[in-house]
Amino acid sequence: MPLLSVNIDHVATVRQARRGSQPDLLEAASLAELGGADGITVHLREDRRHIQDDDVHRLRGAVRTRLNFEMAATDEMVAFALMVRPDSAMLVPERRQELTTEGGLDVAGGLARVGEVVKKLAGAGIPVSVFIDADARQVEAAGKAGANICELHTGPWAHAFGKPSQQVEMDKLLKAAEAVRKAGLQLNAGHALDRRNAGPVAAIAGVRELHIGHSIVSRALAVGMCDAVREMKAVLYAAAGGEA
Repeated sequence: MPLLSVNIDHVATVRQARRGSQPDLLEAASLAELGGADGITVHLREDRRHIQDDDVHRLRGAVRTRLNFEMAATDEMVAFALMVRPDSAMLVPERRQELTTEGGLDVAGGLARVGEVVKKLAGAGIPVSVFIDADARQVEAAGKAGANICELHTGPWAHAFGKPSQQVEMDKLLKAAEAVRKAGLQLNAGHALDRRNAGPVAAIAGVRELHIGHSIVSRALAVGMCDAVREMKAVLYAAAGGEA
Protein backbone atom coordinates (compact mmCIF):
# COMPACT_ATOMS: atom_id res chain seq x y z
CA MET A 1 0.00 0.00 0.00
CA PRO A 2 1.46 3.39 -0.96
CA LEU A 3 2.25 5.86 1.77
CA LEU A 4 0.15 9.04 1.90
CA SER A 5 1.72 12.47 2.30
CA VAL A 6 -0.92 15.15 2.89
CA ASN A 7 -0.32 18.56 1.37
CA ILE A 8 -1.72 21.25 3.70
CA ASP A 9 -1.00 24.29 1.51
CA HIS A 10 -4.67 25.14 1.20
CA VAL A 11 -5.21 25.21 4.94
CA ALA A 12 -2.81 28.16 4.72
CA THR A 13 -4.79 29.55 1.77
CA VAL A 14 -7.84 29.88 4.03
CA ARG A 15 -5.74 31.47 6.78
CA GLN A 16 -4.15 33.97 4.39
CA ALA A 17 -7.60 35.20 3.33
CA ARG A 18 -7.60 37.13 6.63
CA ARG A 19 -3.82 37.23 7.23
CA GLY A 20 -4.49 35.85 10.70
CA SER A 21 -3.55 32.72 12.63
CA GLN A 22 -6.57 30.52 11.91
CA PRO A 23 -6.84 27.81 10.80
CA ASP A 24 -3.66 26.69 12.49
CA LEU A 25 -1.29 24.71 10.27
CA LEU A 26 0.27 22.77 13.12
CA GLU A 27 -3.15 21.61 14.25
CA ALA A 28 -4.03 20.59 10.69
CA ALA A 29 -0.78 18.64 10.37
CA SER A 30 -1.30 16.95 13.72
CA LEU A 31 -4.86 15.92 12.84
CA ALA A 32 -3.73 14.63 9.46
CA GLU A 33 -1.11 12.47 11.19
CA LEU A 34 -3.72 11.30 13.69
CA GLY A 35 -5.86 10.25 10.72
CA GLY A 36 -3.04 8.14 9.36
CA ALA A 37 -0.97 10.47 7.17
CA ASP A 38 2.53 9.12 6.63
CA GLY A 39 3.91 12.57 5.91
CA ILE A 40 3.10 16.25 5.55
CA THR A 41 3.87 18.25 2.40
CA VAL A 42 4.11 22.02 1.99
CA HIS A 43 5.13 24.20 -0.95
CA LEU A 44 6.84 27.48 -0.10
CA ARG A 45 6.19 29.54 -3.20
CA GLU A 46 8.23 32.53 -4.30
CA ASP A 47 5.17 34.79 -3.91
CA ARG A 48 4.29 33.31 -0.47
CA ARG A 49 0.65 32.98 -1.51
CA HIS A 50 -0.13 30.41 1.17
CA ILE A 51 2.72 28.78 3.10
CA GLN A 52 5.03 31.26 4.87
CA ASP A 53 8.65 30.84 5.94
CA ASP A 54 7.71 30.59 9.60
CA ASP A 55 5.18 27.86 8.84
CA VAL A 56 7.94 25.61 7.53
CA HIS A 57 10.16 26.30 10.53
CA ARG A 58 7.33 25.48 12.94
CA LEU A 59 6.28 22.37 11.06
CA ARG A 60 9.88 21.13 10.98
CA GLY A 61 9.75 20.93 14.77
CA ALA A 62 6.18 19.65 15.04
CA VAL A 63 5.70 17.03 12.32
CA ARG A 64 6.09 13.55 13.80
CA THR A 65 6.12 11.65 10.51
CA ARG A 66 8.04 13.16 7.56
CA LEU A 67 8.13 16.70 6.23
CA ASN A 68 8.29 16.95 2.44
CA PHE A 69 9.28 20.39 1.15
CA GLU A 70 8.13 21.37 -2.35
CA MET A 71 10.36 24.02 -3.89
CA ALA A 72 11.44 25.71 -7.07
CA ALA A 73 15.05 25.15 -8.12
CA THR A 74 16.11 28.68 -7.13
CA ASP A 75 19.03 29.84 -5.02
CA GLU A 76 16.62 31.28 -2.46
CA MET A 77 14.79 27.98 -1.98
CA VAL A 78 17.96 25.91 -1.95
CA ALA A 79 19.35 28.09 0.84
CA PHE A 80 16.08 27.80 2.76
CA ALA A 81 15.96 24.01 2.40
CA LEU A 82 19.56 23.70 3.58
CA MET A 83 18.64 25.72 6.65
CA VAL A 84 15.42 23.83 7.50
CA ARG A 85 16.63 20.33 6.52
CA PRO A 86 13.30 18.70 5.57
CA ASP A 87 13.05 14.93 5.37
CA SER A 88 12.80 15.25 1.59
CA ALA A 89 12.70 18.01 -1.00
CA MET A 90 10.70 17.95 -4.23
CA LEU A 91 11.69 20.17 -7.12
CA VAL A 92 8.69 21.57 -8.97
CA PRO A 93 8.17 24.16 -11.72
CA GLU A 94 6.71 27.45 -10.55
CA ARG A 95 5.01 30.35 -12.31
CA ARG A 96 3.38 33.27 -10.50
CA GLN A 97 0.37 33.40 -12.84
CA GLU A 98 -0.65 29.77 -12.29
CA LEU A 99 -3.37 28.83 -9.82
CA THR A 100 -1.57 25.58 -9.07
CA THR A 101 1.31 23.62 -10.57
CA GLU A 102 0.42 23.22 -14.24
CA GLY A 103 2.88 20.56 -15.37
CA GLY A 104 6.01 18.66 -14.59
CA LEU A 105 9.50 20.06 -14.24
CA ASP A 106 11.49 20.01 -17.48
CA VAL A 107 14.49 18.17 -16.07
CA ALA A 108 15.78 17.25 -19.52
CA GLY A 109 15.74 20.88 -20.65
CA GLY A 110 17.41 22.16 -17.50
CA LEU A 111 19.62 19.22 -16.65
CA ALA A 112 22.67 21.23 -15.59
CA ARG A 113 20.71 23.43 -13.17
CA VAL A 114 18.65 20.59 -11.74
CA GLY A 115 21.78 18.50 -11.28
CA GLU A 116 23.45 21.38 -9.43
CA VAL A 117 20.50 21.78 -7.06
CA VAL A 118 20.22 18.03 -6.46
CA LYS A 119 23.93 17.86 -5.64
CA LYS A 120 23.66 20.65 -3.06
CA LEU A 121 20.62 19.16 -1.35
CA ALA A 122 21.86 15.58 -1.47
CA GLY A 123 25.19 16.74 -0.09
CA ALA A 124 23.32 17.89 3.00
CA GLY A 125 21.63 14.52 3.36
CA ILE A 126 18.28 15.60 1.90
CA PRO A 127 16.70 13.05 -0.49
CA VAL A 128 15.54 14.83 -3.65
CA SER A 129 12.46 14.17 -5.74
CA VAL A 130 11.60 15.70 -9.10
CA PHE A 131 7.99 16.29 -10.12
CA ILE A 132 7.80 15.27 -13.77
CA ASP A 133 5.31 14.51 -16.50
CA ALA A 134 4.80 10.86 -17.42
CA ASP A 135 7.59 10.94 -20.00
CA ALA A 136 10.46 8.44 -20.26
CA ARG A 137 12.77 11.25 -21.43
CA GLN A 138 12.20 13.11 -18.16
CA VAL A 139 12.72 9.94 -16.15
CA GLU A 140 16.08 9.39 -17.85
CA ALA A 141 17.07 13.00 -17.15
CA ALA A 142 16.06 12.63 -13.49
CA GLY A 143 18.49 9.76 -13.15
CA LYS A 144 21.25 11.75 -14.81
CA ALA A 145 20.57 14.68 -12.46
CA GLY A 146 21.07 12.41 -9.46
CA ALA A 147 17.52 12.53 -8.11
CA ASN A 148 16.45 9.80 -5.69
CA ILE A 149 12.75 9.93 -6.49
CA CYS A 150 10.51 10.60 -9.48
CA GLU A 151 7.02 11.87 -8.72
CA LEU A 152 4.76 11.39 -11.72
CA HIS A 153 2.34 14.23 -12.46
CA THR A 154 -1.15 12.71 -12.28
CA GLY A 155 -3.06 15.85 -13.28
CA PRO A 156 -3.73 14.68 -16.86
CA TRP A 157 -5.01 11.34 -15.53
CA ALA A 158 -7.26 13.04 -12.98
CA HIS A 159 -8.73 15.40 -15.57
CA ALA A 160 -9.33 12.52 -18.01
CA PHE A 161 -10.94 10.28 -15.38
CA GLY A 162 -14.36 9.12 -16.55
CA LYS A 163 -13.72 10.34 -20.10
CA PRO A 164 -12.73 8.46 -23.28
CA SER A 165 -9.10 9.55 -22.85
CA GLN A 166 -8.83 7.96 -19.40
CA GLN A 167 -7.03 4.82 -20.59
CA VAL A 168 -4.63 6.84 -22.74
CA GLU A 169 -3.49 8.78 -19.67
CA MET A 170 -3.24 5.64 -17.54
CA ASP A 171 -1.10 3.99 -20.22
CA LYS A 172 1.27 6.98 -20.09
CA LEU A 173 1.56 6.62 -16.32
CA LEU A 174 2.18 2.88 -16.56
CA LYS A 175 4.90 3.33 -19.17
CA ALA A 176 6.62 6.07 -17.18
CA ALA A 177 6.32 4.05 -13.97
CA GLU A 178 8.10 1.15 -15.65
CA ALA A 179 10.89 3.52 -16.71
CA VAL A 180 11.24 4.79 -13.13
CA ARG A 181 11.46 1.27 -11.77
CA LYS A 182 14.05 0.25 -14.37
CA ALA A 183 16.11 3.34 -13.49
CA GLY A 184 16.21 2.16 -9.86
CA LEU A 185 14.48 5.31 -8.58
CA GLN A 186 11.68 5.57 -6.04
CA LEU A 187 8.28 5.97 -7.69
CA ASN A 188 5.86 8.53 -6.26
CA ALA A 189 2.79 10.15 -7.82
CA GLY A 190 0.51 13.08 -7.18
CA HIS A 191 -1.56 16.07 -8.26
CA ALA A 192 -5.35 16.46 -8.54
CA LEU A 193 -6.02 13.06 -6.97
CA ASP A 194 -9.22 12.49 -5.02
CA ARG A 195 -11.25 9.59 -3.63
CA ARG A 196 -12.64 8.75 -7.09
CA ASN A 197 -9.45 8.65 -9.13
CA ALA A 198 -6.64 7.84 -6.68
CA GLY A 199 -7.25 4.09 -6.53
CA PRO A 200 -5.96 3.17 -10.01
CA VAL A 201 -2.83 5.25 -9.42
CA ALA A 202 -2.25 3.61 -6.05
CA ALA A 203 -2.53 0.23 -7.77
CA ILE A 204 0.37 0.93 -10.18
CA ALA A 205 3.18 -1.51 -9.46
CA GLY A 206 5.93 -0.01 -7.35
CA VAL A 207 4.23 3.24 -6.33
CA ARG A 208 5.76 4.10 -2.97
CA GLU A 209 3.98 7.32 -2.01
CA LEU A 210 1.10 9.53 -3.10
CA HIS A 211 0.96 13.26 -2.42
CA ILE A 212 -2.60 14.52 -2.10
CA GLY A 213 -3.71 17.90 -0.80
CA HIS A 214 -6.60 19.91 -2.21
CA SER A 215 -9.20 17.13 -2.21
CA ILE A 216 -8.36 16.11 1.36
CA VAL A 217 -8.46 19.68 2.66
CA SER A 218 -11.76 20.22 0.81
CA ARG A 219 -13.25 17.05 2.27
CA ALA A 220 -12.03 18.08 5.72
CA LEU A 221 -14.43 21.03 5.62
CA ALA A 222 -17.27 18.52 5.75
CA VAL A 223 -15.94 15.67 7.89
CA GLY A 224 -12.83 17.00 9.60
CA MET A 225 -9.18 16.42 8.78
CA CYS A 226 -8.83 13.10 10.60
CA ASP A 227 -11.73 11.48 8.80
CA ALA A 228 -10.77 13.01 5.45
CA VAL A 229 -7.35 11.39 5.72
CA ARG A 230 -8.82 8.10 6.94
CA GLU A 231 -11.15 8.01 3.94
CA MET A 232 -8.25 8.48 1.54
CA LYS A 233 -6.21 5.84 3.33
CA ALA A 234 -9.14 3.45 2.88
CA VAL A 235 -9.06 4.12 -0.87
CA LEU A 236 -5.34 3.30 -0.98
CA TYR A 237 -5.85 0.19 1.13
CA ALA A 238 -8.60 -1.04 -1.20
CA ALA A 239 -6.38 -0.39 -4.23
CA ALA A 240 -3.68 -2.54 -2.61
CA GLY A 241 -6.10 -5.45 -2.36
CA GLY A 242 -7.65 -4.86 1.03
CA GLU A 243 -11.19 -3.83 1.82
CA ALA A 244 -12.18 -0.16 2.09
